[in-house]
Amino acid sequence: MIGTMRRAGLPGLLLALIAGSAWAEVTLTFYAHPGARVRDGNLLFPHAFVQATGTLEDTGDTVDWAAGFTARNPGPHLLFARGDGVVELPNPRYVGEGKPYLRLTVSDAGYRAVRARADWWNTPEGWVYDLRRRNCITFIADLARVAGLQTAAEPSMKPGSFLEATAVLNPAAAWRGDEAPLATEPEADPTPGGR
Repeated sequence: MIGTMRRAGLPGLLLALIAGSAWAEVTLTFYAHPGARVRDGNLLFPHAFVQATGTLEDTGDTVDWAAGFTARNPGPHLLFARGDGVVELPNPRYVGEGKPYLRLTVSDAGYRAVRARADWWNTPEGWVYDLRRRNCITFIADLARVAGLQTAAEPSMKPGSFLEATAVLNPAAAWRGDEAPLATEPEADPTPGGR
């Protein structure tokens, strides 16, 4: 009886394991937020951010993370001086209002490398914010290169234009609407800086 149950259960168990690993993947999506508008009494500025969703293959843990880099204390003083920056996690409403430009599937190691690099931006070595030279676009460009993408020229103060130009350089990862991600993690670029 037990032998029969084992034989009957083994194919189902194998199928479940295969199906589970087939569904385990993490997708990175790079967004620009239109900004330059008022919502709930707050002035929203143009912004770029990344979102990661999916499941880690090695642990089965669910991934639902988003991040963007911004000034810790926004204000007009940033037109003339550098300040402290911070990696912030945008709320779901903000993410939903963004426009996606790039989407790619990465390995567990690729996702962890992107997260580690995002964490570095919150360290004393990484948190310098400069509106014209080291802003949300610089952050997104850095993470995109860690994920294996080529990036457009920076610095820039136009997140949508930057991501649009970056999408042209990475046609397999360019956003195509509601389709499933087409790209897998590209091979690392051997050139310094990844461009």
